[in-house]
Amino acid sequence: MKQSDNLRRIQRRLIFLRLGVVVVLAILLIRMWYIQIVQGEEYAILSEQNRVRMVDLKSPRGLIYDRHHNLLANNIPSFNLYVVLDDVDDRQRLQEHLSVLIGMSVEDVRITMDRHDTPRLPLKVKENLTLKEAAAIESNLSQLPGVAIQAETERSYPQGNVAAHVIGYVGEISAKGLKQEKFQDLVLGSAVGKYGLELEYDRVLRGRVGHKTIEVDARGHERRAIQVKEPIPGDNLHLTIDLPLQRLAEELLEGLVGVIVALDPKNGDVLALASHPTFDPNVLTRGLSVSHWNQIRHDSRKPMTNRAIQGQYPPGSVFKLIVAAAGLESDSILRSTSFECSGRFQMGNRVFKDWKKEGHGLVNLHKGLVHSCDIYFYTLGRQLGIEKLAQYAEQFGLGRRTGIDLPAEKQGIMPSREWKERVLGERWYPGETISVAIGQSYVTVTPLQMATLIGTIANNGLQYQPRVVRQLEKRHDGTFVDIKPLRSGVVPIQHDTLIALREALRDVVASGTGRRAQLRDISISGKTGTAQVVSLGKVESEDAVPRRLRDHAWFVAYAPSDDPKIAVSVIVEHMGHGGAVAAPIAREIIAEYLHSDRVLRVM
Repeated sequence: MKQSDNLRRIQRRLIFLRLGVVVVLAILLIRMWYIQIVQGEEYAILSEQNRVRMVDLKSPRGLIYDRHHNLLANNIPSFNLYVVLDDVDDRQRLQEHLSVLIGMSVEDVRITMDRHDTPRLPLKVKENLTLKEAAAIESNLSQLPGVAIQAETERSYPQGNVAAHVIGYVGEISAKGLKQEKFQDLVLGSAVGKYGLELEYDRVLRGRVGHKTIEVDARGHERRAIQVKEPIPGDNLHLTIDLPLQRLAEELLEGLVGVIVALDPKNGDVLALASHPTFDPNVLTRGLSVSHWNQIRHDSRKPMTNRAIQGQYPPGSVFKLIVAAAGLESDSILRSTSFECSGRFQMGNRVFKDWKKEGHGLVNLHKGLVHSCDIYFYTLGRQLGIEKLAQYAEQFGLGRRTGIDLPAEKQGIMPSREWKERVLGERWYPGETISVAIGQSYVTVTPLQMATLIGTIANNGLQYQPRVVRQLEKRHDGTFVDIKPLRSGVVPIQHDTLIALREALRDVVASGTGRRAQLRDISISGKTGTAQVVSLGKVESEDAVPRRLRDHAWFVAYAPSDDPKIAVSVIVEHMGHGGAVAAPIAREIIAEYLHSDRVLRVM
């Protein structure tokens, strides 16, 4: 009996055991079915990815040349170190090994790897490997899982800081940037324009990314290429910039804070555009430390500001050209109309003074411009009123952007009654018109606007939109696309008015406030200006005024006077009178461009 009971117990256990085995087998079969049938495609892709990978091939950016085919922006070979973190079992060990081979601290390698949030994608650990570092990596590759060296191109600016504010620089696009619609065709690490033409023409310059399908081993190292789709290089830009002239402009501003703009008045070509202080785009392109970037950002001289299109200054006496045109066109004066200048002009209970303490005597329009008589233009400005001044200033392009093909251009301010009420919520006072008449008060302009203004007068009222790019060169077939000059319009003033302005501008240099701009063999026409920074009241001498409070020096000019080929605008911050400082700089630019070798230096 006992034996039969034991037998039955054993049989029951065997039944449960068999049922357990059947259940386990059923679960395994269901799981196998689910993995192979339901998730089969997903796991097949993952398996294939362990063997086959897609590698992005970044496209070389288009090159940038000046008008004489001098290279301004280039691409140079660069060996960059990448790691696919999914292939790395022991990150600590890899970090220590790489630290020895590439000269980075273990901590820096660790921080770089920890910042990467897509472990299946290649992470750039270091760029611009030396040949020694690249050789060390290759010889130790078997001990470096997930590591690869990629030959790519890096942006280079062979002229250094020359024309930096025009050309700009590039930087790597971030994961956040890739989410923007305009960057949908790029991949992480692609170079995009950050400033200047590199930004304005980014889509033209950057080309299209390529791809390479490769077979990798268990350690993530490439074994062979299966398929290659070559990247499409970006198109080249050919500029209007004249490199020798641009280089001279940069040299003339060395140690100063200021701007030189040179245009061809007959088509708007920008021949030179120098803003100082400047920067080296090579340094910015290759990446900065946080401390270095903060040093640049907090520099009081603002080297990253393109003063030519973003600096907004009072135009000073250069604005008298607008007032003169408004007076003649509105029939408020004739060319012969004269006002007495005693050195003082009273408006209500306020006295406005001329720059020449003893005054200029009896002054007509021509003499008023040639010797820059403030009293003449105080008087004329009062007669015209602010609305007339604003009307004619706007016709010459003040208070609006020129439309140059560079980003972040400022428009300046041409005040009016409506402007003051809208912006400041205050009414306009007659005394403010007096200040506007000599280019002070609220009126501000950019140096590019001033170059366009004097170029328009040189070109008999015909105005062109300034441009920096004159041609696009298609890299895939070598064809060129011309960017035609764009006419902004014709300033609606009479020919006699233009003649009066041009005759006065010629004599400004021949015998007036701009004599230091004279060349022996070329006739130059121009206008000086002194833009007051703050009202200083009575000071014994200019040397007693702190540099940061001194006036800005303006000079605008064109040459030759009878057949203008170049228009120039110069402003030097906190350097006093335009005739003394800015005029000689303009003379050097004109002499260089027109190949004058007989410079007459008038002291």
